[in-house]
Amino acid sequence: MRTVMLRAVVFVCGLCAAIPVNAATLRIGLANDVDILDPTLLRTFASIQVLNAMCDKLIDLTPDLRFVPQLATEWAWSDDRKTLTLKLRPGVKFHDGEVLDASAVKYSLDRHRSMKGTVFKSSFAAIESVDVIDPSTVKVNLSSLISGPLFARFVISGGMVVSPKAAEAAGEKFGAHPVCAGPYRFVERVAQDHITIERFADYWDKDRIHIDRIIYRFVPDASVRLANLQSGDIDLAEQIAPSDLPNVASDPRIKTASAVSLGYNRIYLNVGHGQRAKTAFGQDQRLRQAFDLSIDRQAITQVVFNGEFVPGATWIAPESPYALTNVPPPRRDLAKAKALLEAAGQPHPRIELKLFNTPVAIQVGQMIQAMAKEAGFDVSLLPLESVSAIQAGESGDFDAIMIGWPGYADPDVNIYSILSCNAPLNYSGYCNHDVDNLLNLARASGDVSERVKYYTRVHELISVEEPHVYLYHFKWIWTHSSKLNGFSAHPDGLTRIMDLRLE
Repeated sequence: MRTVMLRAVVFVCGLCAAIPVNAATLRIGLANDVDILDPTLLRTFASIQVLNAMCDKLIDLTPDLRFVPQLATEWAWSDDRKTLTLKLRPGVKFHDGEVLDASAVKYSLDRHRSMKGTVFKSSFAAIESVDVIDPSTVKVNLSSLISGPLFARFVISGGMVVSPKAAEAAGEKFGAHPVCAGPYRFVERVAQDHITIERFADYWDKDRIHIDRIIYRFVPDASVRLANLQSGDIDLAEQIAPSDLPNVASDPRIKTASAVSLGYNRIYLNVGHGQRAKTAFGQDQRLRQAFDLSIDRQAITQVVFNGEFVPGATWIAPESPYALTNVPPPRRDLAKAKALLEAAGQPHPRIELKLFNTPVAIQVGQMIQAMAKEAGFDVSLLPLESVSAIQAGESGDFDAIMIGWPGYADPDVNIYSILSCNAPLNYSGYCNHDVDNLLNLARASGDVSERVKYYTRVHELISVEEPHVYLYHFKWIWTHSSKLNGFSAHPDGLTRIMDLRLE
């Protein structure tokens, strides 16, 4: 027993030595829990949010959506735009002391492409090979032009580079203790409670890091996150509810920052994923069309989000250069919805709507439930913790499930891995080869107007078959202590910790 006690003391003292007594600790309130801290396997935005402080990416994104260097200092395309050459930053180390070089980048990109369970199987399918030219140069060979989609992946988890040594040693358990080359290294995770990371002393850009430790806390209720901020229990809270904004407008202790998101919220409808798809709702598009027509998007955005969010009809944000400006949000039409149900011989269909167990999601779900009832639907709600909801989507255990999408700079990233046949996030089980062909044409084109034309046709097809019901585009809203300086809002929703200071 004495030996065990001594070991415990040594362990605790070791932590004390690693972190100064007067260390600056930033406490961040997350809206959703993390699933797995592995950039190749993750399924939740919360995981990307945390990994963004631990895993530098090849390329980063500015608030005005420009691609800028991070691990890659420069890049160049071949004349046919099927070869991308990346020059890597010198002197970069992983948290385990290993050097980040071209071989490590090749390892990570190949891992993203081929590891069992990867979320990049379809989105990186156009990468034929990755070549190491020299220790600081990588060449990515493509089968088709996907420059925009590829860069949009490189600024999120697809561009994160992991330590080959650590990844090989951990295998599928890498996400339990990730090792990357970012400004912070992993310390601990307490499931459904918090994740702690601490400053990496050998970070290549350490002069811009002024916070010693970050603790991410899972606080699903937006009002509770705000209350924790007001009480001083956290310093920065993400995804604040628009309805809470009036409560902080006159509080000098709190600052607010926001950015219009590239993302959207939608409902997956199960049309081909396992036994749950073999129902009238899953097999008859008229029922799904009626469900869509029963929803008043304008009412949802006004009642739940104080008019801050934008009713949506597609996966492309209105602020995007690829926005489908000729596609307005569907208008509620109860008469047409009831007529479709009668024509299908299902005047009172029963469906279960699964959703995240957060107050905002439940409020949206309750409004949809009431609206659909007026058309004749009997909708039951089943709130789930975020990880359980993702698992239900992956297994096809749902009639309908509401899951948001954070949104990325290129619209391909917001749809291809979600809608194309056999894509890893295609929870609906939808497969239309005409849609796949259009998506492939769009991702192979470098012309904005041409891509908009392809996406418009995709929308026309899926609005008939209804694998998804698009609800609204949201806004990223952060609140933080006035003692936190240097914070800026980004439309991709990711928190950047560079240059942050706590007074």
